[in-house]
Amino acid sequence: MSDKVPPSKPTVTAAAPPAANGSSGGAAATKTAITNGGTKAAHLYNPTSRPPYSRQPYNRRHHNRPRRSYCCCFCCWSILVILVLVLLGAITSTVLYVLFRPDRPSFTLASLRIHRLNLTTAADSSSSHLSTLFNLTLSSKNPNSYLSFSYDPFVVSCVSSNSDVFLGNGALPAFVSESKNDTTFKGVVVATSSDLDVDTVKSLRPDLKKKNGVSLKVEMDTRVMVKMGGSKSKKVGIRVTCDGIKGAIPRGKSPSLANVSAAKCKVDLRIKIWRWTF
Repeated sequence: MSDKVPPSKPTVTAAAPPAANGSSGGAAATKTAITNGGTKAAHLYNPTSRPPYSRQPYNRRHHNRPRRSYCCCFCCWSILVILVLVLLGAITSTVLYVLFRPDRPSFTLASLRIHRLNLTTAADSSSSHLSTLFNLTLSSKNPNSYLSFSYDPFVVSCVSSNSDVFLGNGALPAFVSESKNDTTFKGVVVATSSDLDVDTVKSLRPDLKKKNGVSLKVEMDTRVMVKMGGSKSKKVGIRVTCDGIKGAIPRGKSPSLANVSAAKCKVDLRIKIWRWTF
């Protein structure tokens, strides 16, 4: 028995209709092929056509990176140089300290005589007047073998230790303290004659009535320059404070001698930054 082969469907090709108005020119004919029940459209390709040119956007970040890297390198090198300079300064200071062993100058209050310490108040307590006169003997010592100190004039003040009331001021002349040298000043006069307000009088009067004497301290302010061979430092401010003085109010015309056996003088740096002094 023979198999029957179904007849294949003929391929129908549709011709394009004639151009309108009988013209033979115009658009190209479109062919549609029908094969096994499917349709395929022919696509035209033009090899001479090119895609439109699109300009890439400008990347600004690419040009900023070198500038930032230069700034980072500059900052790193600056910090490194500063650290090296600080290290060299510390090493130099250490070597100088080991070789020369610098010490601060020392001051001593040898004696203090109270010639006058009077506080008078009016009958109606409307005004009070303070009159003082002190006579001091001071000495300065330079313990260093290679350093010398050049001092500006001193401003010497006498203050009540408990109430911190100003009791008078005086001065010391400028001088140079050579290495291993002692300098003594005798007859340094500290005095005042001024009116006091009510609050100051209230804080000072209890000190003057103490039986063991009024507590006093002497403050000296100046600027000093350190010399070592041919080298000189800048002038820096110092304050010398001598505390622990006990003095009695004199009776009559004879001065009273204050007790300075427990007095100790210390030297502190006075650093001034704009309007403030530390």
